[in-house]
Amino acid sequence: MLVDLLLVAGGLALLVVAGDALVKGAVNLSLRLGVPALIVGLTVVSMGTSAPELVVSVKAVLVGSPALALGNVVGSNTANILLVLGLPALIAAIPVARDLARDWAIMIAASLLFVALAFTGAFGWWQALILLAGLGWMLGDCFVRARNHRNDRTEAEVLEAAEDGMPGLRIAGLLAVGVLGLPLGAQFLVTGAVNIATVLGVSEAVIGLTLVAVGTSLPELATTAAAAFRREAGVALGNVIGSNIFNLLGIIGVAGLVGTIPVPPEMLRLDLWVMLGASAALGLFILTRRPIGRIWGAVLLLVYVGYVISLFS
Repeated sequence: MLVDLLLVAGGLALLVVAGDALVKGAVNLSLRLGVPALIVGLTVVSMGTSAPELVVSVKAVLVGSPALALGNVVGSNTANILLVLGLPALIAAIPVARDLARDWAIMIAASLLFVALAFTGAFGWWQALILLAGLGWMLGDCFVRARNHRNDRTEAEVLEAAEDGMPGLRIAGLLAVGVLGLPLGAQFLVTGAVNIATVLGVSEAVIGLTLVAVGTSLPELATTAAAAFRREAGVALGNVIGSNIFNLLGIIGVAGLVGTIPVPPEMLRLDLWVMLGASAALGLFILTRRPIGRIWGAVLLLVYVGYVISLFS
């Protein structure tokens, strides 16, 4: 068990480092090649930050543990709302910094589509193509809106990852760390997680919904907590919504093309509805523009803790 826990911890650490390196290298390479910062923000940054979850899910499918991949995505979406937003809200209220009603509606639509396809029994090639088509529409919608609002947060976020005059050798080094580190970290994480599930006598889906999901959400949690300390946590809402949309449409869309992902019956009974309920509850703050204060942060955390306990009971 100790070796497996070390594998999981090492895999997560490697995924965080490699994912960050990949984003920095890709952003600076894109800008050096003359790609507009706006396009980089919509593609390289948004997809690069989800690279760890994508690689882990694809690796899980390839090694014959598809339930781990599905649990990773569903669990990450649940954790992104209940944990990633709930914990920082205990530090400082998270304001709704801008109008996110349309983005939230797209997330709900993506969640409903995902749940509906889950009830077909599995995510195969045709379900995957539907999800990827939804992702393509979402990216197109984001591009049109961002082009009409060029002073949005998107370009500012890109500039945070960009460094003027970064040497080509350093860019190549960052890309190498990302490309080599992500699959290696995924190998460690998936191997350790599968072994832990076997030792504890729980399903791989439960390990994916909890250990793997929380682990791959740690970067978002750390970023949001740090922003809360600086009283700038309002930007976290947009990041969480965008991450959840890409998890559902992009990650399972790609993983479903790699191999069939059966949907466990227990996930149809509980986990998908918890994810959908958490996503819907976020609308209470998005639509009313009310900040997520300490009391609501505590409520979100308590709901998450209760959910995790129910998985192991």
